[in-house]
This record gives sequence, C-alpha cells and structure tokens, in this order.
Amino acid sequence: MSQDDTANTVVSFIAYFVLMVFGLITYFMSRPRSVYLVDYACYKPPPNLKVSCEKFLGYARLLAYYSEPSLNFLSKILEVSGLGDETYMPKTLHELPQDFSVSGARDETEQVIFGALDNLFSKTFVKPKDIGILVVNCSLFNPIPSLSAVIVQKYKLRDSIKSFNLGGMGCSTGVIAVDLAKNLLQVHRNTYAIVVSTENLTLDGYFGNNKSMLISNCLFRVGGAAILLSNKSQDKQRAKYKLVHIVRTHCGSEDKAYKCVFRDEDEAGKLGVSLSKTLMPVAGVALKTNITTLGPFVLPISEQLRYFLFPFANVKTYIPDFKLAFDHFCIHAGGKAVIDEMEKNLKLSPLAYIEAKGRMRKNHLIWQIALGSGFKCNSAVWVALKNVKPSSNDNNPWEDCIERYPVQSK
Repeated sequence: MSQDDTANTVVSFIAYFVLMVFGLITYFMSRPRSVYLVDYACYKPPPNLKVSCEKFLGYARLLAYYSEPSLNFLSKILEVSGLGDETYMPKTLHELPQDFSVSGARDETEQVIFGALDNLFSKTFVKPKDIGILVVNCSLFNPIPSLSAVIVQKYKLRDSIKSFNLGGMGCSTGVIAVDLAKNLLQVHRNTYAIVVSTENLTLDGYFGNNKSMLISNCLFRVGGAAILLSNKSQDKQRAKYKLVHIVRTHCGSEDKAYKCVFRDEDEAGKLGVSLSKTLMPVAGVALKTNITTLGPFVLPISEQLRYFLFPFANVKTYIPDFKLAFDHFCIHAGGKAVIDEMEKNLKLSPLAYIEAKGRMRKNHLIWQIALGSGFKCNSAVWVALKNVKPSSNDNNPWEDCIERYPVQSK
C-alpha cells in the first residue's frame, strides 16, 4: 500500500470516527430527558382554622348576605359535596367582621404557599438557590407582583430563575404546570423545577343568591401543594416517581364547554363562579376526548381494538378498561359528583389515599386526571420508582386521620 493510500485510509477513518462521535453526541443531546418527581408536600392549616359544615353554615347566616332559601340550598349542597368536618377556611373568614381585603388574601396565600414550600425543602434537603424553574398556578387570585415573584422574594431564589405564573385556567392547571415544567426541563440541563398549586378564598367567595354560583362555596377550601421535579440522573435513586406521559385536550371551541364554568357578576352585581347544569355532560365529553388520545400510549392492543371497533357493534358506548393499563387512579377533587362520575365511567372501586396508606409499589403506573374550566381535560402518567413509603409524621398531613378514609357509603 502506497503512502498516499495509507494517508487516505487514515483520513477516512478519522472522518468516519468524527461523524460517529458527532452522531452519538447529537443523539444523546436530543433525546428526551427523564423528569423525576423527587417528592411533594401538602399544606395542612393549623387546627384553629378548621371549619365544620355546621360552623360554615353558622358563618353564612351571620354574614346576612344570603336569603333563607339560599341557606337551605347551601345546607343541601354541603350534604352531598363530599366535604366533611375537617376542612379549613382562611383566618380572614373566621373573624367578624370578615376581612375581604387584598392584604387578607395575600396573607392567606402566603401562609399556604410558604407552608407547603418549607415542608418540601425540609423533606428533600434541596436549597432554594438550587431551583432553576418555578411554576405557580392559582386561578382566581393574581396579585401584582405575581405569586411567583412572592416566592422568589421570600426564598431569595437566584436571579436567573425561569419563573411563570398561571392564572384563570381552572382545576386542571396543576397538570398544565407540570407539563410546562417538563418542557423547560428538556431545555435546561441539570436543574430542579418547583410547581406550586393553590387557590384563594378570601376574595373569591360568592355572597349572592344565584344557585349556580352558590355551589362553588361548598367545593373549595384552604389548601395547596408543592412538588419538586428534577432532570438530574442521580435523582432517580431517591425520586418517588418518573413522568411517563402528559396528554392535554381542550374543548373550548364548543360554546357549552366554554361557558359551563364561568366567572361573572350575577343579576345583583355580585361576583362569582357559576357551574352550569351542562357541566357533567361536558366533563364526560372532555374525558372521552382525552382518553381517545391517551389510549394508544397506554392500553394493550386488544383493548384498543375493542374501543375502535365498538361503533360497528350493537353497543351505545364502550369505555376502555384502563385498569388493564394502570394500577392507581388519581382524580382531582373537583367535587364528589365528579369523582363519583369518574368511578362510574371507569368502573373503579371507591378511591382511597394510596400513597399515604403505603400501597404504592415499585413499577406501579398512576393515571392522574384533572378537569378544568375552558373546558379542559388533562392527564399525566407516572411510574413509581420504588415502594413509596408514607411521609414521616412531621410531614404527612394525613397522619392523624388516614385510617378513616375512604369513608364508606351508608
């Protein structure tokens, strides 16, 4: 072999090697990064903020905003709402006269958000300065500066933080926030993301007599949660879950869907959120749209075939058996009627608090479903990375009452 041939061979080999290395780098750089849920924390208010159904009705009567028929209606809704006597109202609504100021609303929200985040930082040993992404969602309360800025200021987050504040998107925004954080974690390497979800009652109770708006007073109470997400490979060892899929569907182009949950003034000028009688049918359509999109990702082929062939059979409708795909179902607490309808349509047994009861096992698949105004249905699929143990007594808000749930129907 001549020197020229040898040189050409070496050059070709180097070029091939460089291309191969470049191809491998491109592959590893462009492939989706795994997103891990390291841990989460819920906020539990102090005992003095607890409000039983009887106490709530007592407050409603003292306010003198409601007519007697409205008070009777509130009582009936509370009976079927699924709320028990261990829910909480903000401090501002326990006081007389009640404080409906922006300052009071800030106090409520800061107590919830800081309580959840303090708990989360304590559980995960992550320092606030290590957080690279922050997503906060609260539909009805959007102060200036934003709630995300409130968190940045409180915890002195770094000046390069990617922060977002989602408002007006309803009860399904938690999944939307996770989706946003996931997409950001695909771009920003080796970082943590925090998602905070809450709502505010101080400014957003309804004080009129429109029945469709009174219902929301019986569904919302003080609460909030914060989760820590990571794209760091080393966090796989300590994380509870890995994110598998997110599917978001929107039915807002239909008038009935768009208007079934609507914030507006009533005929007397009182601001409130109305829940239309078409809500449950709309929710059913939204769920069907979502599961049609999600099904091919998670269902066995045999079940997919049954679903797509049912129109040719003498069957009105066919709901795929998602129990063949998932071990657990996490349905947002948008009212007992929503949960009951989900249980019925998906043929589920009564829902329980799976993780708090220590029933989550390694490789279990969880389907998280959320419905929200607009009208939206959003799904997230998670896989447990280990046998998930309940949080310690100091960090588990369910510790003192978990054995009483789920409440058996009489």
